[in-house]
Amino acid sequence: MPVVLVAIIKVVVPLLVILNLLPLMIWLERKGSAFIQDRPGPNRAQILGVRLGGLVHSLADVLKLLFKEDIIPNHVNKIFYLAAPVITLFVACVTFIVIPFADALPLKNGGFFTFQAADLNAGILYTLAMTSLGVYGIMLAGWSSNNKFALLGGLRSSAQMISYELSMGIAVLTVVMVSGSLSLNDIVLAQGANPLTWNCLRLLPACLVFIVAAFAETNRSPFDLPEGESELVAGYHVEYSSMKFAMFFMAEYINMIVASALIVTLFFGGWQIPFVDTATLRDNADKLVYYSALGFGSFSLLVGLILVTKFKKGYYGDSRDYEVLVLGVPAILVGLLLLVGTLINGHFYFGTEAKQIWAALFQIGLFLAKTLFMCWVFIWVRWTLPRFRYDQLMTLGWKYMLPTSLVTVFAAALVMLLMSQQDQ
Repeated sequence: MPVVLVAIIKVVVPLLVILNLLPLMIWLERKGSAFIQDRPGPNRAQILGVRLGGLVHSLADVLKLLFKEDIIPNHVNKIFYLAAPVITLFVACVTFIVIPFADALPLKNGGFFTFQAADLNAGILYTLAMTSLGVYGIMLAGWSSNNKFALLGGLRSSAQMISYELSMGIAVLTVVMVSGSLSLNDIVLAQGANPLTWNCLRLLPACLVFIVAAFAETNRSPFDLPEGESELVAGYHVEYSSMKFAMFFMAEYINMIVASALIVTLFFGGWQIPFVDTATLRDNADKLVYYSALGFGSFSLLVGLILVTKFKKGYYGDSRDYEVLVLGVPAILVGLLLLVGTLINGHFYFGTEAKQIWAALFQIGLFLAKTLFMCWVFIWVRWTLPRFRYDQLMTLGWKYMLPTSLVTVFAAALVMLLMSQQDQ
């Protein structure tokens, strides 16, 4: 396969996965906030009576923003006004290309197939550089809108990102020192398969500093001062509508997904499966596929039966009565198909290459599960903590997080020095 085609696939496939995760993240945000606030949440949009628990609302939002009238106010600086959302979305989309999703596959010609678009030796520096560029789109949006609330949002964003990038960079420096490499794949390998050696435990202060700084860098609550609906009406995107607003909206959630993936990579073992190294996983991939098929089939069958038993005609008095059947019957059929097919086929026997591919798929699946869990943490914090005041934001960044990150990096350096002297 041509090298150019492989590179395009490595870029396009993860990007499509991230873009398809956006409706799920929006739905999870809405239903999560509803759960936390003890209310139903979105549950009205439907397609032929199927509501999918409110998931159709995300599709309705996409269609609304696509076909909504595109308004450009007369008082804006048009060139920069139009460029700002493009810059913000572009920077968010290109940040993920250095994040590894699984261990590299050995090839017959002696090389390796890496599960990342660009295996850069200084991948972590690339990530920090791209996240720093994201502030330019917000600043341009605030300035070019010629609106005082938008300008205040842009100024807040620039001050916030500059303040928290320093602590984030020092926390990353601690990880780089311990791992001995700037490559994200090497950082994952240095953590190993044992969760006790993951950086979230070895470098707990740096982990906490990085997570808090990631909240600030993505402008998520309680650090959403650049938007500040109760103070700035909407902040830097107050003058934006239709797809231009949607691009800011998409960028926020893509940044959240990328930040979650980066947290997992640096501190939670990345694609490493707890207590199972890559060699062991590849040797037992056929058994893992067999028991995974049985487990998933049993789970699907159980969920389907639970949904079907909840069918009560006339409970809602409309098409929602049949939604449990629409979801439950396919779940039962999929579960039966997996269980019967797996039991009839017996244990699977794969060749070496097939085992390596299945092992990589399991690593990708676990990495995605870790990332989605961190995305839920972002949502959970947003709907739990109130927004900081601006002075509290600066105080936290400069008086607490910066000293903590400095102490952590000095302590890590001291421990490494003492250990090297003992080895000598």
